[in-house]
Amino acid sequence: MGLVTVMGANLIETIYISALGTSQLAALGFTFPLVMLLQSLTMGLGVGASSVVARKVGADGSSHAKVLVTHSLVITLLFIGIVILFFRPSLAWIFGVLGAEADIESMAVEYMQIWFYGLPFFAIAMVGTSLMRAIGDVATPGYLMAAGSFLQVLLGPALIFGFSGFPGLGLKGAAFAFIVARTTTFLLVLYFLNRDRMLVFSFGNFWISTKEVFHVGLPAIAGNLIGPMTMTIITRLVAGHGSAVVAGFSLASRIETMLAMVIWAISMSIAPFVGQNWGGRKFQRVWRAVSLANSFALAWGALSYLLLLFAGPFIVYKLTDDLVVAEAASIYLLIVPAGMGLMGITANASNSFNALGQPLPPLLMSVTQMVVLTVPLSILGNFLIGFPGIFLGGLVAIIISATIMYFWLRRNLRVGERALLSS
Repeated sequence: MGLVTVMGANLIETIYISALGTSQLAALGFTFPLVMLLQSLTMGLGVGASSVVARKVGADGSSHAKVLVTHSLVITLLFIGIVILFFRPSLAWIFGVLGAEADIESMAVEYMQIWFYGLPFFAIAMVGTSLMRAIGDVATPGYLMAAGSFLQVLLGPALIFGFSGFPGLGLKGAAFAFIVARTTTFLLVLYFLNRDRMLVFSFGNFWISTKEVFHVGLPAIAGNLIGPMTMTIITRLVAGHGSAVVAGFSLASRIETMLAMVIWAISMSIAPFVGQNWGGRKFQRVWRAVSLANSFALAWGALSYLLLLFAGPFIVYKLTDDLVVAEAASIYLLIVPAGMGLMGITANASNSFNALGQPLPPLLMSVTQMVVLTVPLSILGNFLIGFPGIFLGGLVAIIISATIMYFWLRRNLRVGERALLSS
């Protein structure tokens, strides 16, 4: 629920911006890969922290886990500070490389300059909710993320279009809505962690906690970066077909992500479950959880594809009057969602590996998927049949990577189970 509302807020934000015009929608489209990259950094850190905490809870209770929770939030703040210092001065160059035209580049830079002020609050809230799930509180994180998303949706129209004599801020207003909403979520996360006595203000063994978190977190961050990096290259390929096509790509990807987020949420939820039960040596529960998650991913993927196949064009033409934008979005929704279920299997395997404290397989597969599969196949598809070929190449890559990850996880579960039983 929490993640679906986050992406729902992003989709509704896209609808708001589409009312401003194609240029503003294209500018938002160029920010999408960078926003995904920065959020993936945060999610990777959350994966590392929650993996360590979940296994500690499963093995020997929560005393050490409480210290790790506090240390993880401090690590997040320091890490995100460094990230902001690295990316913020380079925004114009980044959007230039992506192929944004001068006026669109300017709007994208203005949006991101403001958006960065909300990133630390978003990051700590995201990691904090991951830690709540790791210690067994699966309901509160969803409510908190949903509350922030609803606030972002409510504030959006006033800040974007204006109200009671207040002039609308346009695209920049959407960034301000993000800041207010995610700061509110951040404050709520801290309140509930403190209420549940999960914050222990002791910095003894902070370096040990840092090493434990980054043992899984750094490979997870690196693996998570592959997706946005791939998206950056794909956006550059799409930009070769014009800004209106980029706008259509942005619109359709947010519609699809709204449904795909259900699968990502399942894969994120399976991580603490696998970690706790693996730490407690309850191996049959691990096998059952992975099997159920994969079955759900395939079923939801099939349902989502059918929904987007028939309703997608209708939704798109309701959201934009630009025929080029609508046509590009419709082509995307015809191809990309076909791989949603298999994408879920890959995500389930990656998060299960991380929960087991084995971050290397997801990293290797992510690099292979980008370097060997997605990018070359998308470039080839673009060369052969143009815009649709970009996404057909990505679909083939998903099919191959999901098959490899499925069998790789099964093998490692069998080997790990035998090793622990014999020890």
